[in-house]
Amino acid sequence: MATTLMMARASRMACFRVSATSVYRALSPLSSCQISTQAESVADCLNTSGLLRNQGLIGGKWMDAHDRKTLKVDNPATGQTITNVSYMGTREASEAISSAYDALPSWSKLTATERSKCLRKWYDLIIEYKEELGKLITLEQGKPLKEAIGEVVYGAGFIEFFAEEAKRVYGDIIPATLSDRRLFVLKQPVGVVGAITPWNFPLAMITRKATPALASGCTIVIKPSEYTPLTALAAAELSLRAGIPPGVVNVVMGNAAEIGEALMTSTKVRKITFTGSTAVGKKLMADAAGTVKKVSLELGGNAPCIVFDDADLDVAVKGTLAAKFRNSGQTCVCANRVLVQEGIYEKFANALAKAVQSLQVGDGFSEGVTQGPLINDAALHKVESFVQDAISKGAKVLLGGKRHKLGMTFYEPTIITDVKSEMLISREEVFGPVAPIQPFKTEEDAIRLANDTNAGLAAYIFTSNIQRSWRVSEALEYGIVGVNEGLVSTEVAPFGGFKQSGLGREGSKYGMDEYLEVKYVCMGNMS
Repeated sequence: MATTLMMARASRMACFRVSATSVYRALSPLSSCQISTQAESVADCLNTSGLLRNQGLIGGKWMDAHDRKTLKVDNPATGQTITNVSYMGTREASEAISSAYDALPSWSKLTATERSKCLRKWYDLIIEYKEELGKLITLEQGKPLKEAIGEVVYGAGFIEFFAEEAKRVYGDIIPATLSDRRLFVLKQPVGVVGAITPWNFPLAMITRKATPALASGCTIVIKPSEYTPLTALAAAELSLRAGIPPGVVNVVMGNAAEIGEALMTSTKVRKITFTGSTAVGKKLMADAAGTVKKVSLELGGNAPCIVFDDADLDVAVKGTLAAKFRNSGQTCVCANRVLVQEGIYEKFANALAKAVQSLQVGDGFSEGVTQGPLINDAALHKVESFVQDAISKGAKVLLGGKRHKLGMTFYEPTIITDVKSEMLISREEVFGPVAPIQPFKTEEDAIRLANDTNAGLAAYIFTSNIQRSWRVSEALEYGIVGVNEGLVSTEVAPFGGFKQSGLGREGSKYGMDEYLEVKYVCMGNMS
């Protein structure tokens, strides 16, 4: 392992000496790739460092699908294929579950300190390779490189945090009702965890789930999105280098329906954690009933961003820009509805338009780019349909409103005004770079409009009135509220929603509870 790590680190240093015009070396896993010259250089470095994997990880071994089927992974900025990965299904998922189940006794019996040390090493390696991982995220997901590296640091923060929380899983002593009794409470790992993760944060959504599970003493089977499996595989490779034992972390990708069914029907899997659409979350919740699994779900949002007359205009514009346009609007906590009080409506709309005009759209590897492509054609068509629906019902395009001249799945950062509640864009997540601005009159109107949805993940308020900030925060039916701030996610705070935005919390000390069972022990005849 030490020799392997030294070789990988030497390769890593070489990566930063490779120019953007270097000729792609035909290493066996990627010899037939069709990628741009710049992407070739990135893929070459990743391949040399051992981080560009295209097989699943089961029981500590890199494995092809048994039938040798593969799935292509494309760069959304160019449409070109990066590589092909193993297309796995029921058989491979069942093997991964068995591997995790077999590894559970030994991993759960390690001391919390021993598990903490393994996680800390994993954190150190991810930080050491943050540039490479950032490039990999940009390559397969499309977000700008600076933002991608930011995701790596954010995702690594969960590993660091839960490495420490592993040592803080405390029980309780309960005062007994009888003199010869002693009552206490233990917290123990729930067991094998199935984690189904999305494409929009291909590293952070894995670490946010995997590390509290591992810290608690659970083992895990990860099913990443078919659009972004490469980041998951690279993170798994680093987990092995960190000394996390074989079988503790497993990754299978491919046939989502078959892998999902294997996870949901297996009695060996005791917990499911999922980030994704509300529709899929509801199905998983229903399927979990068959074996009565613990479930935590982080589902869709319809975040209101409320700007009151008394808001600091510069703060409100900066915060709205961050809340709406991060990751090209492809986050579950993006501001989906910008509700602006009538007294500041026109002034705010013009100021936001001026700020949005400065956003540069392009390939995430290009200097100065802040807006990458949408993930695929389906996402692009959804954004187009939402904008057209709004226009047909009276909304006006203040800025953008069409595909970008770059082609592919790039869409112009867009602002539409005169939005109404009956428009599709007010009822559902657009999941793209479109800011719909809707006026309101009173504080009561703002709260009513904000809560008029089945979702309840995140909300944002901009006001200079401290009393109002308290009143509105308490009245909003959302699990997360940002006051005068558009970027609220952090590993030290609980992340999760109300209503149909999910169950449970991720991050913070509360995130550990999702992977623990509470056991009451009564000791009698103790006199």
